[in-house]
Amino acid sequence: MSEPLLKIKDLIVEFPTRRALLRAVDKVSFEIAKGEVLGVVGESGAGKSLTGAAIIGLLEPPGRIAGGEIYFDGQRIDNLADEQMRHLRGKRIAMIFQDPLTSLNPLYRVGEQLIETIQTHLPMNKKQARKRAIELLDEVGIPAPETRIDGYPHQFSGGMRQRVVIALVLAGEPDLIIADEPTTALDVSIQAQIISVLKRLCSERGTAIMLITHDMGVIAEIADRMAVMYSGQIVEIGKTYDLIKNPKHPYTKGLMGSIPSMSGEVKRLVQIPGSMPRLNDIPSGCSFHPRCSKVFEPCYSKRSPQIKVGQSDVACWLYSEEDKK
Repeated sequence: MSEPLLKIKDLIVEFPTRRALLRAVDKVSFEIAKGEVLGVVGESGAGKSLTGAAIIGLLEPPGRIAGGEIYFDGQRIDNLADEQMRHLRGKRIAMIFQDPLTSLNPLYRVGEQLIETIQTHLPMNKKQARKRAIELLDEVGIPAPETRIDGYPHQFSGGMRQRVVIALVLAGEPDLIIADEPTTALDVSIQAQIISVLKRLCSERGTAIMLITHDMGVIAEIADRMAVMYSGQIVEIGKTYDLIKNPKHPYTKGLMGSIPSMSGEVKRLVQIPGSMPRLNDIPSGCSFHPRCSKVFEPCYSKRSPQIKVGQSDVACWLYSEEDKK
């Protein structure tokens, strides 16, 4: 086995407040190999985006990494100085945000922003950078890139703006892309095109992608493996096909059961009772136990470790032989 490109070990993200210390990400661990797509799913507030922000060093204060380790290409990066992290960010690790307008300056032409980014990361003069910018716009599917390069962000549709953002991300030729809900605000046909661009990146460039989304259709289409997050923890991680067809954790089963079938079979969708707990009111033991129909004694007081079940790792006492005795 080759060394993973990204390795997260027991990551903890906390937010200190006047009343309490809120733990938003609680001992999250996973790996991503070169050229692999890891889909991260879960309800809003599960800690998906915070995990991505922690990796790239963009946590909003007072949020902070309070524990754990992050390794990128064998180097530990969670303890790097700001200046060192800036050199890494954009060049080797890049992020695609949900709203492309937050990544584009509305006062500057698209070409100016691309050229500046290219020259920041690659040894090119302005003429070479403009040629490269046109190539990138063409690569992500912008029609007539020679003309559109001189347009302003407001002259592009939502889908086209997201393509421009992907071109900006590709400008530094990163090894890892963290894509945070990159297709949420787009219609289905544009979503398919953006997914196609991301898939091509993996196959042609060997780029690794951490895809954060709540859209199971997107995950099924592009992700090699899937991690399911709940209340700041990974409750199940494994191959995408296995988790969709044969989920193990009660929460994952609830998520899969809530997806309508396209086969024409009419059956009642699964409903998970209750809602995800607030950060200041996370229950002891397994944080999912107040909503779980399979809850039993150890769930109330102890958090389950990751247990190997088939090809997946599941944080659930149902699969612990020790606690079944």
